[in-house]
Amino acid sequence: MRDVLQDIEPWRRDGKRIAVATVVKVWGSAPRPLGSKMAVSDAGDMAGSVSGGCVEGAVYEEAQGVMERGEPKLVHFGVSDDQAWAVGLSCGGQIDVFIEPLGERTAIYDKLKESIEEERLVALATVVAGPGLGEQMLLWPDGSFLGDVGPRELEKHVEDLVAELFGSFASERRTFDVTGEEVEVFVEVHPPRPKLIIVGAVHVAIPLVTFAKALGLRTIVVDPRTAFATRDRFPHADELDSRWPDEALEAIGVNENTFVALLSHDLKLDVPALEIVLRRPARYVGALGSKKTHAKRVAALLERGISDDAIARIHNPIGLDLGGRKAEEIAVAVIAEMVAVSHGRGG
Repeated sequence: MRDVLQDIEPWRRDGKRIAVATVVKVWGSAPRPLGSKMAVSDAGDMAGSVSGGCVEGAVYEEAQGVMERGEPKLVHFGVSDDQAWAVGLSCGGQIDVFIEPLGERTAIYDKLKESIEEERLVALATVVAGPGLGEQMLLWPDGSFLGDVGPRELEKHVEDLVAELFGSFASERRTFDVTGEEVEVFVEVHPPRPKLIIVGAVHVAIPLVTFAKALGLRTIVVDPRTAFATRDRFPHADELDSRWPDEALEAIGVNENTFVALLSHDLKLDVPALEIVLRRPARYVGALGSKKTHAKRVAALLERGISDDAIARIHNPIGLDLGGRKAEEIAVAVIAEMVAVSHGRGG
């Protein structure tokens, strides 16, 4: 949804009718992943893609009908081998696309847009087949929600599924039996954009920024030692922050898609940073340093009231054990561990 928001907003201001198409199921080597979006207006505007070009024309036509009727529709498309080759695939596939008129769900859309822009983790559940077609519900990790998908029995199924998917940021379509009838619900998780906060502008941080940016993370280097955190050393970092780590982390914000690497192995920097991070839902927390250094960190954190369970979230030694000792090799080990953790693996 993030990709088409900037296009949808001007259309809304101009009073255009809008339909949004979402890939809700994929079979085989379909051109675009689950959750891919395409927005269409009644004036002929288009944004986004659901198939890389294979079926966009058909989706556009279906969307015009959806806007005219004011009712959502689930459409199945097969992508032929010839079409697949045209967009760079080795074989064809099939997709289900759910097309909905945006005007029917303005409250849901506005709140979803707000959460995405505020970098809040949120899930959108939509009934895509069966009774209650088109009903929607927004859910947040704190248990709050907006809208409904029908009977309480179905809502409970959706709540359980969303709680499961929040941990992996995955999206999924699932069928539930509700009072003898099958209802298919597509749950799309919208995570905050990923970012890496590095505390300690040491040499290892330089290649780590490079690798993180290659993976699409926003990179922020925090170090009050201004001789270390310079643009000469970090021309590729998105942001340099010379505040003390606790102040910087409070201002930057730590959410469910934040990765934090503490590389200074200096307790004056590490402990205040960890006290902030371990009270937040960071996706990854790693700290460079020996067992002796880490033991001192742990003792200091316990004195500050941080629980044993929270402290256990710290990856130390930081990174996977690849055996390397060069700065670039350590950076590879750290980024590899971040990738593993983000996919629920231990490495």
